[in-house]
Amino acid sequence: MLLRMSTLLLRTLREDPADAEVPSHRLLLRAGYIRRAAPGGYTWLPLGKLVLDRVTEIVRSEMAAIGDQEVHFPALLPAEPYRTSGRWTEYGDDIFTLADRKGAEHLLAPTHEEMAALLVKDIFTSYRDFPVTLFQIQTKFRDEARPRAGVLRGREFLMKDAYSFDLDGAGLQHAYDRHRAAYQKIFERLGLDFTVVHAMSGAMGGSASEEFLAATPVGEDTFVGCTGCDYAANTEAVVTRAPAAGDLDVHPATEVYDTPETPTIASLVELANARTLGGRTGWTAADTLKNVVLTVRRPGAETGELLVIGLPGDRDVDLKRVEAVLAPATVAVFEDWSDHPELVRGYLGPQILAKHGVRYLVDPRVVAGTAWLTGANEPGRHAVDVVCGRDFTPDGTIEAAEVRPGDPCPACVTGELTMLRGIEVGHIFQLGRRYTDAFTVDVLGPEGKPVRPTMGCYGIGVSRAVAAVAEQHHDDRGLIWPAAVAPCDVHLVAAGKGPQLDAALELGGRLSAAGLRVLVDDRTHVSAGVKFTDAELVGIPRAVVVGRRLADGYVELRDRASGERVELPVNGLVERLLDEVRGTRQDRV
Repeated sequence: MLLRMSTLLLRTLREDPADAEVPSHRLLLRAGYIRRAAPGGYTWLPLGKLVLDRVTEIVRSEMAAIGDQEVHFPALLPAEPYRTSGRWTEYGDDIFTLADRKGAEHLLAPTHEEMAALLVKDIFTSYRDFPVTLFQIQTKFRDEARPRAGVLRGREFLMKDAYSFDLDGAGLQHAYDRHRAAYQKIFERLGLDFTVVHAMSGAMGGSASEEFLAATPVGEDTFVGCTGCDYAANTEAVVTRAPAAGDLDVHPATEVYDTPETPTIASLVELANARTLGGRTGWTAADTLKNVVLTVRRPGAETGELLVIGLPGDRDVDLKRVEAVLAPATVAVFEDWSDHPELVRGYLGPQILAKHGVRYLVDPRVVAGTAWLTGANEPGRHAVDVVCGRDFTPDGTIEAAEVRPGDPCPACVTGELTMLRGIEVGHIFQLGRRYTDAFTVDVLGPEGKPVRPTMGCYGIGVSRAVAAVAEQHHDDRGLIWPAAVAPCDVHLVAAGKGPQLDAALELGGRLSAAGLRVLVDDRTHVSAGVKFTDAELVGIPRAVVVGRRLADGYVELRDRASGERVELPVNGLVERLLDEVRGTRQDRV
């Protein structure tokens, strides 16, 4: 393949676009890989499409290598299967819905679990047909409220989704492990620095799930690692190590104190120490019990229900963690205090919540026998020695508190958690029978009785992976594509006209005929300086500059990643480049 920049659909930009928020967005636009077509929608220009195709082919080859079979579902889907599974309602405003000319409702597919289950039900009837895994690489849609960060967070994106069907849990585990290993190989081939982390299943349902996160400071996902072991988890999935329950009888009776003008934890702690509440000093925020009121709205519900979360006062509620636990419900901070006079803002305690039928969930640190300084449910008053299990009984526990650096690791004894950011490029789930139950997917078992298959699903954001690679492989001059995904193997730059241009085109033709992907900058209306700047911006791994020393039989070979520059004789250059590229290809497979 030989591409000539004089005829290529390409426009590089000297300045950063005003709306570009992250490096990948900025550089993919500036280097002419993508072009904004609509909010959350991008056109892939020729160089960008080449990168997208190379990532796609790596994903496709590794799926085929583990025996997955490729299919292609429609993107425009009828509403009924999604109503049957419950996800028409669960997705809420996150899906694009429409009606056809006859009034029948449809959606633009965000994912295809329902269709995969129905397809297997339609074709397979016997246990002998299993196991089977189907996959597709297809455009998906999500009605993002605020599309941002270019192709990292759009309304339309390319995704690989696979669906495994097995007859029992052991088969599902085997399928899950196969895909986990394949994903690791895919992301290694893409040149990504990634971490596999424990994750929440969310609206997808099922039990075990893990995310593959590409580390980058601009990542939307926060995850933790451990200083003492290999534990890693999305912050939404971090488990708090709970203390042992204590003796209810060792604490004195609750006392209520006047604590005017202390609606915040900081003001309460200051007053408690100044007045030695409970005859004590040394009060800290961790000794207080904060009670946060939320509104939880279930899918399809017209109104929300109250939920109060109790947690140590030195912690804040992380709404993303709450929503991950309560998915598919949505959560908001409660605001309608005037409608609930029993809830005293700033002085709320758990003692009266059961009486008023308000659901109360607590942080795992709030265990039976722990005593707290908390609200007395009267304006300007707090109570000391309010004991869990004696003065209030929670309805359960919830992982809702923010996770902090230095928190103890839940998996080992000595380690502490560190905080990192990353881009989710893959997610694997053990779905179980949620969808096969919804559609009564039964096959004849070996003993002549019906058997219901169990499912796994495995997703990779293909277009998102392109952006993730760009985030990890760039410098202040432009992109630095790994060889496995670069749009071309060699970038030839003709630094002048006449013999230099002729030599660049002749060399490009020979390399292309030998099977390499070649980009030749044969433009005659721009200076050599602009060509060199564009070569760094576009980021192809090897650039060959055909310049002044051509008359002496030499050209310059530049390595984009290392910056190394060497002069080489033209004779033998094609063979050297072929050897280098072929060696790189073998290394990355």
